Amino acid sequence: MPTPTDDRRDLLTVIAYMKAAPGKVDELRTALEGLIAPTTAEDGCVNYDLHEAVEEPGTFFFYENWESGEHLDAHLATPHLVQLAERIPELLDSDGLTITRLKRIA
Repeated sequence: MPTPTDDRRDLLTVIAYMKAAPGKVDELRTALEGLIAPTTAEDGCVNYDLHEAVEEPGTFFFYENWESGEHLDAHLATPHLVQLAERIPELLDSDGLTITRLKRIA
């Protein structure tokens, strides 16, 4: 099955990692699912896929591809992302959110 970067090595790939605070798994899952529709409608969004770790429920990953870093930066400034960012201390464990920008090399 092809991935977005098979034909588009210039895309910016992002992995966002977060783990729910104790007792906040369902609330975090709902909040993250609520980001999908507005984000996939954003200019420059190629895909925005939410995953949950099989062996560690409550640990979530977004696998994203963006046309450019500028598109990702615009995404991070959208109201739906800013509102969620304000809730990070309440919803996430003490490690918070990790965002890793990647460039496919092989």
